[in-house]
Amino acid sequence: MGGGFHVGAASITTVAHLLLIAITSLLLVWLLHFREGVAFFSSSNPTKIFNLHPLLMVIGFILVGGEAIMIYKSVAEKRRSMKVIHMLLHLVAMVAGVLGIIAVFKSKKEVGLPDMYTLHSWLGMSAICLFGLQYIIGFFSYVFPGAEMYTRASLLPWHRFVGMAIFLLAVGTAETGLLQYFQFLNLFRSQEALIVNFTALLLFLYAFFVALSVTLPTNYS
Repeated sequence: MGGGFHVGAASITTVAHLLLIAITSLLLVWLLHFREGVAFFSSSNPTKIFNLHPLLMVIGFILVGGEAIMIYKSVAEKRRSMKVIHMLLHLVAMVAGVLGIIAVFKSKKEVGLPDMYTLHSWLGMSAICLFGLQYIIGFFSYVFPGAEMYTRASLLPWHRFVGMAIFLLAVGTAETGLLQYFQFLNLFRSQEALIVNFTALLLFLYAFFVALSVTLPTNYS
Protein backbone atom coordinates (compact mmCIF):
# COMPACT_ATOMS: atom_id res chain seq x y z
CA MET A 1 0.00 0.00 0.00
CA GLY A 2 1.17 3.55 -0.64
CA GLY A 3 2.42 5.72 2.17
CA GLY A 4 -0.19 7.89 3.77
CA PHE A 5 0.07 11.18 5.60
CA HIS A 6 2.04 10.68 8.80
CA VAL A 7 2.76 13.20 11.54
CA GLY A 8 5.39 12.28 14.09
CA ALA A 9 5.71 13.47 17.67
CA ALA A 10 8.80 15.59 16.97
CA SER A 11 6.82 17.80 14.55
CA ILE A 12 4.08 18.27 17.10
CA THR A 13 6.55 19.18 19.84
CA THR A 14 7.93 21.93 17.58
CA VAL A 15 4.47 23.52 17.49
CA ALA A 16 4.25 23.19 21.28
CA HIS A 17 7.63 24.94 21.68
CA LEU A 18 6.42 27.83 19.54
CA LEU A 19 3.27 28.08 21.66
CA LEU A 20 5.46 28.15 24.78
CA ILE A 21 7.30 31.19 23.40
CA ALA A 22 4.03 32.91 22.52
CA ILE A 23 2.45 32.23 25.93
CA THR A 24 5.55 33.42 27.77
CA SER A 25 5.65 36.62 25.70
CA LEU A 26 1.96 37.39 26.28
CA LEU A 27 2.25 36.70 29.99
CA LEU A 28 5.26 38.99 30.39
CA VAL A 29 3.55 41.78 28.44
CA TRP A 30 0.45 41.41 30.59
CA LEU A 31 2.22 41.39 33.95
CA LEU A 32 4.94 43.93 33.20
CA HIS A 33 2.98 46.38 31.05
CA PHE A 34 -0.60 46.15 32.32
CA ARG A 35 -0.24 44.82 35.89
CA GLU A 36 2.55 46.97 37.47
CA GLY A 37 5.27 44.32 37.29
CA VAL A 38 6.44 41.53 39.58
CA ALA A 39 8.01 41.56 43.05
CA PHE A 40 9.76 38.58 44.61
CA PHE A 41 7.88 38.36 47.93
CA SER A 42 8.97 41.77 49.24
CA SER A 43 7.11 44.87 48.10
CA SER A 44 4.90 47.63 49.45
CA ASN A 45 2.54 46.80 46.60
CA PRO A 46 0.75 43.45 47.19
CA THR A 47 -0.32 43.35 43.53
CA LYS A 48 3.30 42.89 42.45
CA ILE A 49 3.66 39.96 44.84
CA PHE A 50 0.43 38.44 43.53
CA ASN A 51 1.69 38.80 39.95
CA LEU A 52 4.42 36.36 40.82
CA HIS A 53 1.69 33.72 41.13
CA PRO A 54 0.57 33.56 37.48
CA LEU A 55 4.17 34.01 36.33
CA LEU A 56 5.44 30.99 38.26
CA MET A 57 2.38 28.82 37.80
CA VAL A 58 2.08 29.29 34.04
CA ILE A 59 5.72 29.50 32.97
CA GLY A 60 7.28 27.45 35.76
CA PHE A 61 4.68 24.87 36.67
CA ILE A 62 2.73 24.34 33.43
CA LEU A 63 5.12 25.18 30.58
CA VAL A 64 8.21 23.64 32.14
CA GLY A 65 6.11 20.66 33.20
CA GLY A 66 4.87 20.29 29.65
CA GLU A 67 8.43 20.34 28.33
CA ALA A 68 9.32 17.60 30.81
CA ILE A 69 6.47 15.47 29.48
CA MET A 70 7.56 15.98 25.86
CA ILE A 71 11.31 15.57 26.41
CA TYR A 72 11.35 11.95 25.25
CA LYS A 73 9.72 13.03 21.97
CA SER A 74 11.59 16.33 21.56
CA VAL A 75 15.23 15.21 21.62
CA ALA A 76 16.88 12.19 20.02
CA GLU A 77 19.13 11.17 22.89
CA LYS A 78 19.76 8.13 25.05
CA ARG A 79 16.81 7.29 27.25
CA ARG A 80 18.89 7.49 30.43
CA SER A 81 19.91 11.07 29.65
CA MET A 82 16.31 11.98 28.93
CA LYS A 83 15.23 10.47 32.24
CA VAL A 84 17.57 12.83 34.11
CA ILE A 85 16.36 15.87 32.17
CA HIS A 86 12.74 14.74 32.65
CA MET A 87 13.29 14.53 36.40
CA LEU A 88 15.11 17.89 36.65
CA LEU A 89 12.51 19.75 34.61
CA HIS A 90 9.76 18.35 36.80
CA LEU A 91 11.74 19.41 39.88
CA VAL A 92 11.92 22.96 38.50
CA ALA A 93 8.17 22.84 37.84
CA MET A 94 7.43 21.66 41.37
CA VAL A 95 9.61 24.35 42.98
CA ALA A 96 7.98 27.01 40.80
CA GLY A 97 4.53 25.72 41.74
CA VAL A 98 5.26 25.81 45.46
CA LEU A 99 6.72 29.33 45.23
CA GLY A 100 3.71 30.44 43.18
CA ILE A 101 1.33 29.22 45.88
CA ILE A 102 3.40 30.93 48.59
CA ALA A 103 3.20 34.17 46.60
CA VAL A 104 -0.60 34.14 46.38
CA PHE A 105 -0.98 33.30 50.08
CA LYS A 106 1.37 36.15 51.01
CA SER A 107 -0.35 38.71 48.78
CA LYS A 108 -3.79 37.78 50.11
CA LYS A 109 -2.58 37.97 53.69
CA GLU A 110 -1.28 41.51 53.15
CA VAL A 111 -4.64 42.76 51.85
CA GLY A 112 -6.76 40.71 54.25
CA LEU A 113 -8.41 38.37 51.74
CA PRO A 114 -9.44 34.84 52.74
CA ASP A 115 -7.66 31.78 51.32
CA MET A 116 -8.96 28.66 49.59
CA TYR A 117 -12.52 29.80 48.92
CA THR A 118 -12.72 29.40 45.12
CA LEU A 119 -12.80 26.44 42.75
CA HIS A 120 -9.55 27.76 41.27
CA SER A 121 -7.77 27.50 44.61
CA TRP A 122 -9.14 23.99 45.29
CA LEU A 123 -8.04 22.74 41.88
CA GLY A 124 -4.66 24.41 42.21
CA MET A 125 -3.89 22.92 45.61
CA SER A 126 -5.01 19.51 44.36
CA ALA A 127 -2.73 19.82 41.33
CA ILE A 128 0.39 20.76 43.31
CA CYS A 129 -0.21 18.06 45.96
CA LEU A 130 -0.81 15.36 43.34
CA PHE A 131 2.21 16.56 41.39
CA GLY A 132 4.42 16.26 44.48
CA LEU A 133 3.10 12.77 45.21
CA GLN A 134 3.62 11.71 41.59
CA TYR A 135 7.18 13.05 41.67
CA ILE A 136 8.06 11.19 44.87
CA ILE A 137 6.61 7.90 43.60
CA GLY A 138 8.35 8.33 40.24
CA PHE A 139 11.68 9.16 41.87
CA PHE A 140 11.73 6.10 44.09
CA SER A 141 10.37 3.85 41.33
CA TYR A 142 12.61 4.92 38.45
CA VAL A 143 15.61 6.77 39.90
CA PHE A 144 16.62 5.82 43.44
CA PRO A 145 16.69 3.10 44.54
CA GLY A 146 14.55 2.02 41.57
CA ALA A 147 12.07 -0.81 41.41
CA GLU A 148 12.59 -4.13 39.61
CA MET A 149 12.38 -3.98 35.82
CA TYR A 150 9.06 -5.84 35.77
CA THR A 151 7.57 -3.45 38.34
CA ARG A 152 8.84 -0.42 36.44
CA ALA A 153 7.30 -1.70 33.23
CA SER A 154 3.94 -2.35 34.89
CA LEU A 155 3.95 1.08 36.55
CA LEU A 156 4.93 3.03 33.43
CA PRO A 157 1.45 3.27 31.79
CA TRP A 158 0.01 4.51 35.08
CA HIS A 159 2.92 6.92 35.58
CA ARG A 160 2.26 8.42 32.14
CA PHE A 161 -1.51 8.54 32.57
CA VAL A 162 -1.44 10.15 36.02
CA GLY A 163 1.25 12.59 34.92
CA MET A 164 -0.82 13.72 31.95
CA ALA A 165 -3.96 13.95 34.10
CA ILE A 166 -2.15 16.21 36.59
CA PHE A 167 -0.78 18.35 33.75
CA LEU A 168 -4.28 18.81 32.29
CA LEU A 169 -5.61 19.58 35.78
CA ALA A 170 -2.97 22.31 36.11
CA VAL A 171 -3.95 23.77 32.73
CA GLY A 172 -7.64 23.70 33.69
CA THR A 173 -6.75 25.42 36.95
CA ALA A 174 -4.90 28.16 35.07
CA GLU A 175 -7.90 28.67 32.79
CA THR A 176 -10.23 29.14 35.77
CA GLY A 177 -7.70 31.51 37.34
CA LEU A 178 -7.45 33.67 34.22
CA LEU A 179 -11.24 33.77 33.95
CA GLN A 180 -11.53 34.69 37.63
CA TYR A 181 -8.98 37.48 37.20
CA PHE A 182 -10.73 38.69 34.04
CA GLN A 183 -14.07 39.00 35.82
CA PHE A 184 -12.62 40.46 39.04
CA LEU A 185 -10.87 43.29 37.20
CA ASN A 186 -13.75 43.83 34.75
CA LEU A 187 -11.45 43.65 31.74
CA PHE A 188 -14.19 43.59 29.11
CA ARG A 189 -13.41 45.28 25.78
CA SER A 190 -9.84 46.32 26.49
CA GLN A 191 -6.36 45.51 25.22
CA GLU A 192 -5.66 43.73 28.48
CA ALA A 193 -8.72 41.54 27.94
CA LEU A 194 -7.32 40.41 24.58
CA ILE A 195 -3.98 39.55 26.19
CA VAL A 196 -5.66 37.49 28.92
CA ASN A 197 -8.01 35.72 26.50
CA PHE A 198 -5.27 34.86 24.01
CA THR A 199 -3.06 33.59 26.82
CA ALA A 200 -5.86 31.27 27.94
CA LEU A 201 -6.52 30.13 24.36
CA LEU A 202 -2.84 29.39 23.68
CA LEU A 203 -2.57 27.50 26.96
CA PHE A 204 -5.37 25.24 25.80
CA LEU A 205 -3.61 24.69 22.48
CA TYR A 206 -0.33 24.00 24.28
CA ALA A 207 -2.01 21.33 26.39
CA PHE A 208 -3.55 19.83 23.24
CA PHE A 209 -0.20 19.56 21.47
CA VAL A 210 1.57 18.19 24.56
CA ALA A 211 -1.07 15.46 24.84
CA LEU A 212 -0.87 14.77 21.10
CA SER A 213 2.92 14.46 21.20
CA VAL A 214 2.64 11.73 23.82
CA THR A 215 0.26 9.67 21.69
CA LEU A 216 2.19 9.88 18.41
CA PRO A 217 5.25 7.83 17.51
CA THR A 218 8.70 9.40 17.42
CA ASN A 219 9.73 10.15 13.84
CA TYR A 220 13.50 10.43 14.13
CA SER A 221 15.40 8.78 11.33
